[in-house]
Amino acid sequence: MGREKLGSRLGFILLSAGCAIGCGNVWKFPTMCGNNGGAGFVLIYLICLFLLGLPIMTMEFSIGRAAQRSPVKMYQELEKPKSKWHWHGYFSLFGNIALMAFYTVVSGWMINYFVRFATGNRLAELVFTETQNPFANMASNLNSNLIFTGIAIFIGFFVLCFKLQGGLERVTKYMMIALLFLLVGLAVYSLTLEGSGRGLKFYLVPDFSKITGEVIVAAMNQAFFTLSLGMGSMAIFGSYIGKERTLLGESVNIIALDTFVALTAGLVIFPACFTYNNGAVDGGPGLLFNTMSTVFNKFDNPVIGRVVGALFFLFMVFAAMSTVFAVCENIVAMLRDLTNWRRPIACLVCGLIVAACATLSILGNTVWAGFNPLHTGSIFDMWDFLVSTNILPLGSLCYVMFCCFKFGWGWDNFVKEANTGKGLKVKRWMKPIFSFIVPAIIIVIYIIGIVNFSWK
Repeated sequence: MGREKLGSRLGFILLSAGCAIGCGNVWKFPTMCGNNGGAGFVLIYLICLFLLGLPIMTMEFSIGRAAQRSPVKMYQELEKPKSKWHWHGYFSLFGNIALMAFYTVVSGWMINYFVRFATGNRLAELVFTETQNPFANMASNLNSNLIFTGIAIFIGFFVLCFKLQGGLERVTKYMMIALLFLLVGLAVYSLTLEGSGRGLKFYLVPDFSKITGEVIVAAMNQAFFTLSLGMGSMAIFGSYIGKERTLLGESVNIIALDTFVALTAGLVIFPACFTYNNGAVDGGPGLLFNTMSTVFNKFDNPVIGRVVGALFFLFMVFAAMSTVFAVCENIVAMLRDLTNWRRPIACLVCGLIVAACATLSILGNTVWAGFNPLHTGSIFDMWDFLVSTNILPLGSLCYVMFCCFKFGWGWDNFVKEANTGKGLKVKRWMKPIFSFIVPAIIIVIYIIGIVNFSWK
C-alpha cells in the first residue's frame, strides 16, 4: 500500500494547526487567563509555548517524516534491535481513541448550540440564572447527546473515507480559512462593544504583581496541553509531507497559527464579558455555553444577538471539527498500518469504535451519572484524565528521550531529519534545552498534574 501524501504545504500547515486548534483555545485558554490575572498569564504562556511546544512538535514531525509510518509502526523503522520504544505506538492509538471518546461529545454540544442559535429555537432557555443551568440540562439529555455526537462522528469519518488530498486536506483548507475569517470578524465586532476598553486592559496590559508561582505553573500546563502533543497526532502529518522544508520552521508556523486563534478568541470573549457579564469569566464549559449564550441573549437587538451567537458557535463547530478530522485521521492511519485495510473500511471500523466509546461518555453524564471510574468523576472525566493528565505528558517525554539520547534514535539522527530542507534549523546550542530542560519541565508538569488532580 503506497503512502498517501498531502498535496501542498498550506494543506500540511492548516491540517496540523487544525489538530492543535480546538475547544481548548476558546474556552480553556480564556478561562485560565481570566482565573490567573489576565495579561501576566498570557505573557508567561507565550514563553512556555515556544520553550516546550516547539521542541516537542519538531520531534514528532521528524520521527513521522523519517519513518513514513503512523505511530504504531514508526518506531519499528527507527529504533535499535530489541528496543521497546514501539510500545508507545500502541499507547498512542489508545490515547487518540480516548481523546475522541469525549471530544466528539463536546463537538456535539457545539453543533447543538449552533443549531439552536441558527434556528432561534427557544433561545431564552439558554440564559444562565440562579435557578437555570442550560449547559447542565443539555449535558444530561441522553437523546440530544446521542444525536449530535453521532452527527459529529459521522461527518468526521465520512470525510476521511475519501483519499487524503480530495477529502481531509480539501475540507480542512476551506474550514480553517472560514474559521479564521469568522474569528477575526467576531473579534472586530467585540472590540466595538462598550466594555472593550476594560476587557482589553485586563487581557493585554500585564500586572506583574499577579505573576505568582501558581500562575506560572498554570501557564506552563496550558502551553503544553494546547498543542495535543505526545500521542502521535503530529507525527502522522509528518509522514505525509516531503523533505522540502525544515521541521523547526514548519513547527513555528503551526504554533504561531494556533497562538493567533487562542489570543484572538480572548479578544472576542473578554470585551463581551466586560460589557454584558461584569467581567465575570466562568470556568470550564460554563464559559463557552452559559456565559457566552447569556451574553448573546442580552444584546439590545435580539436579531443581532442571534446572528452573532450563531456565527460564534459556527466558529466553535469548525474549531472542534478540525481536531476531530485530524485525530480521527490518526486513528484510521494506525489501523490501516496494522491491517492494510482500504480507507473506507478502516473509517467504518474506527467510526464504530469511537461511537461506542463516546456512547459510554454520554451514558456517564446521564443514566450512569453515579458511576465514578478511577475516582475521576464520570466516564467522560476518566477519558479526559487519561489523556490530558497522563498520555500527553508521558508520550511527549517518550519523544524527547527517543530523539535526544543514544539509547533511542539519537540527537544526530533527529537533527539530520529536522534540518532537511529550507527554513529554520535546529542549532547545536539548543541541545541542552531539548535534552534536559524540556524533559525536566514535562516531569514537573506530570507530577503537579497528579498531585493537584481533583480526585472525586
